[in-house]
Amino acid sequence: MGDVPVDQAARAFLAAIKVGDLRSGTIAAVTRSEVTVILDGFAASPLGWVGALDGSWRRRFAEVAEVGQRITAEVMAVDAGQARLSMAATENPELWAFLKRLRPGEILTGTVASIERFGVFVALDEGPAHPIYPGVGFITYPELSWRRFEAATEVVEVGQRLSCEFLQFDTWNGEARLSLRAMQPDPFPGFVDGVVVGQKLNGRVTKLVPFGVFVEVADGIEGMVHLSELSPVPVSAPEDVVQVGDELTVVAVDIDRERRRLSLSRRQA
Repeated sequence: MGDVPVDQAARAFLAAIKVGDLRSGTIAAVTRSEVTVILDGFAASPLGWVGALDGSWRRRFAEVAEVGQRITAEVMAVDAGQARLSMAATENPELWAFLKRLRPGEILTGTVASIERFGVFVALDEGPAHPIYPGVGFITYPELSWRRFEAATEVVEVGQRLSCEFLQFDTWNGEARLSLRAMQPDPFPGFVDGVVVGQKLNGRVTKLVPFGVFVEVADGIEGMVHLSELSPVPVSAPEDVVQVGDELTVVAVDIDRERRRLSLSRRQA
């Protein structure tokens, strides 16, 4: 590299690396959370790193790498003076290629394979199976429905056929993030088109939280009554004045279309 400073040479080397490139190198160090890699073509310092979730979907991180080992990995990002690499990508090339072909907004079909406390796995009709998860498709709870629910089983069940919108490729877990609610129209804009601030609404209390209560004022439409707006006199907890299932008359005090939030007041009603 002659008299070119190492940091300047490193920036020039990284500038030539693109996301999606396959890069080879030698593992320089291994910790519980990451692997650093001396990339071929730049021996001065380890410019590649592999995070724990990018190591492997099949094996524990400690089993994936050791100092001196040669690896080939896909470039996931280039920033902060390093290239983030994924060994999982080259370990599962067929799955990785399938997921990279998907485009946001694309409609995918499949079957609910498992319902977990953190989301729902969907076995997709097309593409390979996931090496460790019940399905390549995954729906987080907020993407299941526009409506509030307590359990995912209120919306879907194992074995149910679904059509979902593809949101993004989750490179950490090798999943297709999906949205079921995107297949249904959002009821909020249509509802608030017919509501003005100061208008009285009737609704049912659906949930109590320390700072107030949620009230369903139409099918799939909930608003928040802050604790200070629950009663003409101060109260310390919502259960002092209302319970889940109570029917209330409330007033719309604020409508936030962008964040889909409806603020209500029982006190002003």
